[in-house]
Amino acid sequence: MVFSLKVILFLSLLLLPVLKSSQVTLNNNGYDGIVIAINPSVPEDEKLIQNIKEMVTEASAYLFHATKRRVYFRNVSILIPMTWKSKSEYLIPKQESYDQADVLVADPNLKYGDDPYTLQYGQCGDKGQYIHFTPNFLLTNNLPTYGPRGRVFVHEWAHLRWGVFDEYNVDQPFYISRRNTIEATRCSTHITGVNMVLHECKGGSCIERPCRRNPKTGLYEAKCTFIPNRSQTAKESIMFMQNLDSVTEFCTEKTHNKEAPNLQNKMCNHRSTWDVIMSSEDFQHLSPMTEINSPPRPTFSLLKSKQRVVCLVLDKSGSMYRYLTFMGPSINTIMT
Repeated sequence: MVFSLKVILFLSLLLLPVLKSSQVTLNNNGYDGIVIAINPSVPEDEKLIQNIKEMVTEASAYLFHATKRRVYFRNVSILIPMTWKSKSEYLIPKQESYDQADVLVADPNLKYGDDPYTLQYGQCGDKGQYIHFTPNFLLTNNLPTYGPRGRVFVHEWAHLRWGVFDEYNVDQPFYISRRNTIEATRCSTHITGVNMVLHECKGGSCIERPCRRNPKTGLYEAKCTFIPNRSQTAKESIMFMQNLDSVTEFCTEKTHNKEAPNLQNKMCNHRSTWDVIMSSEDFQHLSPMTEINSPPRPTFSLLKSKQRVVCLVLDKSGSMYRYLTFMGPSINTIMT
């Protein structure tokens, strides 16, 4: 017997997935309720859990100082796949789930590869959907490319929690400034470096030459790359290049590069990342923790769901029976 259209609609509404809603809260300067979920397709590896813990712990201290002692990560839940066979003692999730997680550890995305990224649909200041890390990123030494993983986590957290954007631009790495000079797209302009074309990189060494200017565009040739000096004094900015040792802060109104053709300027009307961050609800009534130099270390909970069987039970008695009668003979016939 075929269900009536009304019954199908009724059951469909019951089974609709819950819209994504983060459980993260900010209490007394500490973020609680962060969920990091590992995809079931990821091979079991205890080292992955250990590296996640180390990343968040490092990130918490970095975040604390980057926000001028305002916030840190207090507790984090790591959701372990049911496919993992480890006999470790795990807690049972209460409301935590993969679909609602703030951070996903999953296979590479075709667009980003192993690069960390945050899915952002909203406008300036809007929270993102989730942060994505790959197992390879978390298990491999990527220091030359990304810097310490804790710094990368803070970069992505700023996307996710405060709705700021990148201050670099892969598609437009250079621009002509108001002074008619060619500048690298960056924030702040205090970051120094050289503009070079790299050729035949083998065994960690590259043949390089200075960039030539394109007479048609006035900019450097397409293969030109801005290579920051490893020794820097600039502290900004985490949303440009967090892998530089000197970088420990976000660009402020004083250091922000409003000319750079990056997504932060485009989406946020040329406001600095720190201005957007300080305008978020997190910092409206929050005072710095001036009495301490370092935040408490985060605590971690390892969660793992058990196999569950879900049954749909239709009650034919009482008020439900009157409803079924109203719906027509088709559903009544199913229940008899």
